[in-house]
Amino acid sequence: MASDSARGKANMEGRENNGFVGDSPSIPGQFRWSTVIENDVPGHSDRRNSRSGDSVETQTVTNSSTTSLENNDDEDDNSKGRDQWGKGIEFLMSCIAMSVGLGNVWRFPFIALENGGGAFVIPYIIVLLLVGKPVYYMEMIIGQFSSRGSVKVYDCAPAMRGVGYGQVLSIAIVSTYYASLMATTLKYLFESFQKILPWATCDASWTGHCIPSGNSTLQRPMNGSIVSNSTIVQMSSSAELYYKRVVLKEIDNIDDGIGLPDWQLTLFLCLSWSIVLLILIKGVRSAGKVSYFLALFPYVVITILLVRACTLPGAINGIIYFLKPQWDKILDPKVWYAAVTQCFFSLSICFGNIIMYSSYNKFRHNVHRDATIVTTIDTFTSLLAGCTIFGILGHLAHVVGSKDVGSVVKPGAGLAFISYPEAIAKFDVIPQAFSVLFFLMLFVLGIGSNVAMTSCVMTVIRDQFPKVKNWQAATVIAICGVALGSVYVTPGGQYILTLVDHFGASFIALVLAIAELITIGWIYGVDRFCKDVEFMLGIRPNLYWRLCWKWITPLLMSVILVYNLVTLEPLTYQGYVYPTIAYDFGWSIAAFGLLQLPIWGIYAIVKQDGKNLTEKIMNAFRPSKNWGPIDANLNQEYKKFINED
Repeated sequence: MASDSARGKANMEGRENNGFVGDSPSIPGQFRWSTVIENDVPGHSDRRNSRSGDSVETQTVTNSSTTSLENNDDEDDNSKGRDQWGKGIEFLMSCIAMSVGLGNVWRFPFIALENGGGAFVIPYIIVLLLVGKPVYYMEMIIGQFSSRGSVKVYDCAPAMRGVGYGQVLSIAIVSTYYASLMATTLKYLFESFQKILPWATCDASWTGHCIPSGNSTLQRPMNGSIVSNSTIVQMSSSAELYYKRVVLKEIDNIDDGIGLPDWQLTLFLCLSWSIVLLILIKGVRSAGKVSYFLALFPYVVITILLVRACTLPGAINGIIYFLKPQWDKILDPKVWYAAVTQCFFSLSICFGNIIMYSSYNKFRHNVHRDATIVTTIDTFTSLLAGCTIFGILGHLAHVVGSKDVGSVVKPGAGLAFISYPEAIAKFDVIPQAFSVLFFLMLFVLGIGSNVAMTSCVMTVIRDQFPKVKNWQAATVIAICGVALGSVYVTPGGQYILTLVDHFGASFIALVLAIAELITIGWIYGVDRFCKDVEFMLGIRPNLYWRLCWKWITPLLMSVILVYNLVTLEPLTYQGYVYPTIAYDFGWSIAAFGLLQLPIWGIYAIVKQDGKNLTEKIMNAFRPSKNWGPIDANLNQEYKKFINED
């Protein structure tokens, strides 16, 4: 434990005292444990901390019994009544399954391509170090330390509990339309078992001019048009028409309503939620067992697809096109804005998911290690998926005779449901097998993320109503998810999805993220937060973490919000301008989410003890009396530890 390598590791993980104002004057390498209570009488016991992050041995004498608290996954923190991960590795796998999702496969490649290709990686990694990793680590710490869900965790500053409720609302909204994407993925997965892929050929019932995606002899012009008798005729691939006409049955506008749900997509929606329900039937105990498959299987598929992509003609050109830096864009503020938003949503920070998952950890689990692993893997996966996707799209460009790979790329979901299926349809060898693999991978990625979002809502419900069983909460959420999700499987569903995503997820999330960072970094205070880390893990967060938590990350997120508001334009979907009532509906969702802040702030002030209003307000922004570790013995130790300073 006292080896040089362990001490070196300790220094790397930030165990030194950087002398911030208000810090306790502890000596680097020395950790001060408080006295313990023996039958409610102060007593003394020796406590040793290895400072290596491997073990923290604490001798606590209560009712003549001795308990050993160790900083590993065999520890028992006596938090009876609250579920815990069966093994620490289940927490790590669940975080990977949550953070590595659809955004890594279809959003990151397109965003990177649009914002400088390989040059985009530089601002993205910088943002990852200044925003992504610090916030991920912060949320892991606060969740594990308090063993509270994303709402009750704000017992550290009761007046800010509205942040938690707003995030739950946002994540609930996201989970409903996320499941609809899973339904679409399932339809493609089942259709992939046909002898001929249905999107590979044109259907006579489709209006317009169609080019079969599966016919490699046809050449599609770069601009998507063909010249015939001096007349320019707009052409569409069968993959694009299949997605819009057969799968979505999309209408041109929603002025006359959104239509009725498609029965096939509704069945697939029910199937998606049923799988989520089965995974969460016993809460994290059952979800942890499935996490191995949800986290690892997508990498098996990505590896297979990447190997296959590299054997296709034109694939290397696609990968080079994806990675080739466009240095002129690196100073463009839009590129940095894209990097921050991609990092923010890719890692799922400030949505409550990470706090929720870490709240089921044992008290001394090494979250620093896990935060580093997850944030690194998430970035690596985005790059790996980008190379895989663009390798196959490079082959597609080669087949259709286009020298510009960008001409065959569709943005957003179109990349997954149009561009990629079209590329697979042109495979000479068993395209059905690769189609099954791809859409099965997408479905597993989506399920992993949706399990996390649903778990977040479940945790809030069970924290508030402990008598509610896991299966009861999961069943109610699944039923509501199907009912609300049916809106997105209508002919006008994509219009509603875009509207709800913009106002109910993206906008709310940015504002609440800043509120969360201010709560932890300023109201609760970085100094107090670092003492919590020291008590829990025996480490002193170094200057890098403190600067990010208090200054850099909140400032960057505030700049992003201001930039978002300054450049705000009326939301459109494929050029369609929504009717006024749709915008009113969108802003109502945003307002309802943001109003959680003042509503719960006022409620907390009213409920606080105090002789006058000023005292009530002050108390509402201070930690509640029961704040701290959920275990009674640890909580007593913690209060003594804090009071020492």
